[in-house]
Amino acid sequence: MVASTLSEVARLAGVSPATASRVLNGSARKPGPDIAERVRSAAESLGYVPNAQAQALAKSSSGLIGLIVHDIADPYFAAIARGVQEAAREQGRMVLLATTAGAPADEREAVAAFAARRADSIVIAGSRSARPEDRQGNAGLAAELDRYCRNGGQVAVVGHGVVGAASTEGYHVVTVPNEELAAKLAAELAASHHGHFVIIGGPAGLFTSDDRIRGFQRGLADTALPPAEIIRTEFTRSGGFDVGIALAARIKASQAAANTSGDTKRICIFAVNDVMAIGAAAALRAEGLRIPRDAIIAGFDDIESLRDFRPPLSTVHLPLEEIGRQATRRAGETAGENAVPPAITGHVTLRRSTEGAFPAP
Repeated sequence: MVASTLSEVARLAGVSPATASRVLNGSARKPGPDIAERVRSAAESLGYVPNAQAQALAKSSSGLIGLIVHDIADPYFAAIARGVQEAAREQGRMVLLATTAGAPADEREAVAAFAARRADSIVIAGSRSARPEDRQGNAGLAAELDRYCRNGGQVAVVGHGVVGAASTEGYHVVTVPNEELAAKLAAELAASHHGHFVIIGGPAGLFTSDDRIRGFQRGLADTALPPAEIIRTEFTRSGGFDVGIALAARIKASQAAANTSGDTKRICIFAVNDVMAIGAAAALRAEGLRIPRDAIIAGFDDIESLRDFRPPLSTVHLPLEEIGRQATRRAGETAGENAVPPAITGHVTLRRSTEGAFPAP
């Protein structure tokens, strides 16, 4: 089927293509009501579909918001995306989605694609990275974002600013208190648990993971406990599962030694996000171990799917949908609006997975 053209609509309505464009593409310069009605009737009779890019040029707004996440299947990003969608609906805009697996080079391509489609704003959710292998990708992403902002685009980044981005006009960062909340989690666990702590973290240089590791270690230090052992892996459920298998072997060896020594201390595992904690817990179960009988475990984020996880997982609750809403609203601000946005807050939630105290040393 061949689409109708603007010229055909103009010919049927008896007007010039420029006049038909002003009516159908939302220009501020509109002809009289009679002419406008004639153009709309002609468009309807021909089944004409307006060109979105032409409308964006006419109105200086596309009505589009670009959202970039690492993995929409991850409940963390899905919750943020829901918040973005809700705020976009409030603004009368539509959301375009790109998933990038966290690669800055892929994020740059997504920004370029959204800019080419004249997206009014872009929201980027996902940990920033200072890893050497991401250096070139970071530089390209920063340059693309700076170009987009110089041309009037608005950007909101969740967590940390993009490495190397220089633009200040139209550029917003929604800060998440990862380090502070991880310190509070460590303090609450340390109040009743004594013994060996292990942190399952993401790759070194991944800002969100590093913040949470640093905070947890600080929380232990503040309670006069030695630092936790850190095991780094992929920032995914699979990464957590792989570490969980290795920890299961250690737990079994420790239990075997306890049969002769009488030492029954359990290991306390902190995974820097919930999906890693779920992966680690699944590995322990696969090896015949039970939580919290054989080990205790906590995560971070309080993703929605934890409602179905057993035993209920101790974690740090973040208002993920509100983070998405706030990022979208910040990116939609005009100059001077909401100069001091509300701070993102969270809280520690202890559940069955960390129940029971270690015996005091």
